[in-house]
Amino acid sequence: MPEALPDPFRAEGVLFDLDGVLTPTAEVHMRAWKVVFDDVFERWGITPAYSDADYFDYVDGKKRYDGVASLLRSRNVEIPWGAVDDPPEAETICGIGNRKNAAFAQSLRAEGIAPFPGSLALVEKLSAAGVPIGVVSSSKNAEEVLAAAGIRSFFRVVVDGVVAERENLASKPAADMFHAGAVALGVDPARSIAVEDATSGAASAAAAGFATVIGVDRGAGADALRDAGATVVVEDLDVFLADQAITAADSTLSPDSEETA
Repeated sequence: MPEALPDPFRAEGVLFDLDGVLTPTAEVHMRAWKVVFDDVFERWGITPAYSDADYFDYVDGKKRYDGVASLLRSRNVEIPWGAVDDPPEAETICGIGNRKNAAFAQSLRAEGIAPFPGSLALVEKLSAAGVPIGVVSSSKNAEEVLAAAGIRSFFRVVVDGVVAERENLASKPAADMFHAGAVALGVDPARSIAVEDATSGAASAAAAGFATVIGVDRGAGADALRDAGATVVVEDLDVFLADQAITAADSTLSPDSEETA
């Protein structure tokens, strides 16, 4: 391997993002956002046209409404925020976000979802080894996705968009969500691992004090993930299952180490 890999089995705890890390729901989100934004951009005459790069730059990893506002702001478009119970047809930030969520939910229920095999295998082994694991996801659909994928029981805590709204946690890339995840899991970020596929998520974990942030490159780009705060980047979590691929973990993850990050 080109990079020395940390050993997740020696971590005090591991917090995973959901979409794009545990399940391929990022692809479902991307399709739903494209349907919605293609329509909005065409009707409102917004240019340049919406692209996959916009998803990674402005939407990926953020809470739903923050993603809408961020993308429209990139085109110098400002509309009313609205309210979380706005109908999907409302021309507000919340209305557009709810429109996207309806498209996502329809796709999820029609097609189902399965976890990435490598991610599932790692989660199973971490759970069997007694390593505390949790999920930190900006999505309000996290509980439904975890249940649909059959993996909810592995995770001691889930800090998602519903929790963020209830507890007034700022969206990634702010530190709030990963900090809340570490507190809920009862672990020290400096001795734990965060796993993210979004630049906003990597930045959030780094800001929350995670000395080890594993970036999973599902399209954001290895350099972008490193620039955001990832300390190592992999293409799939199955690399942590091969004994020969795991090098000595960083000393901050060793229970016997007295060194600090």
